[in-house]
Amino acid sequence: MILWVKKALFTVNNNNTMFGKLNNLSVWMLIGAICFTSCGDDDSDDATLGIDCGETSNPLFEEENSFVLVEFEDAEFESEWSLINNLSNSTGRGYMLWEGENFFGNPGNGLATYRIKINTPGTYRFIWRSAVKEGVNGTDANDTWLRFADADDFYGDKSDGSIVYPKGTGKTPNPEGASSDGWFKVYRSGNDLDFKWQARTSDNDAHPIFVQFDDAGTYTMEISGRSKGHAIDKFLLFKPDVYTENEAIELTDFSGITCE
Repeated sequence: MILWVKKALFTVNNNNTMFGKLNNLSVWMLIGAICFTSCGDDDSDDATLGIDCGETSNPLFEEENSFVLVEFEDAEFESEWSLINNLSNSTGRGYMLWEGENFFGNPGNGLATYRIKINTPGTYRFIWRSAVKEGVNGTDANDTWLRFADADDFYGDKSDGSIVYPKGTGKTPNPEGASSDGWFKVYRSGNDLDFKWQARTSDNDAHPIFVQFDDAGTYTMEISGRSKGHAIDKFLLFKPDVYTENEAIELTDFSGITCE
């Protein structure tokens, strides 16, 4: 790889070490063909990727300062999920795309799980950064199933005090539209189809998502495929009494990962 600089030429060797002589420190740099690993766009890999903790342990994402931020691809996925290595508007190794069938009424297909260690108990807001990659409007390919089965509570809560619970939990009221066995249909809306932070439940009656953890400990988040063409880049959990939504999505420190 070559880096061209006005009045200077730098060469980067196989150890990614740059050497050469700079003759003018106040220059404009033109950096071309920078590829330390591979240069691909919209390349997809098999979805059984994620963090490698070996055969006997699983990744654990640790909350710190009332905040959890995780790359969505950092899990083990079934083959209907594809890792798309397009970094133009995503982070990490890319984003995950559901390419299986539509499962509008039956969650649990294409299951992936995330183990999250909560050190600071309380109520957390959940949002993810997702995009519509199939169809031409914001109601196409805009949702995925979500469940926190072992949390102390999992619900949608509007600013006017309206609360909905997943169907199958024994709690009411339930959301408008699909829900089953503790799963929420979690969608994004609007015709800006590219990646954005948003996660809501209850059709035509949008409720933000909240999860309650009464005790410190390890909890499991589950997702499963719903709408073919829905893409997810990353997700976060944050305590709304500590951060506003805008403050939370501006944070860039991903949660620490350990293998247990």
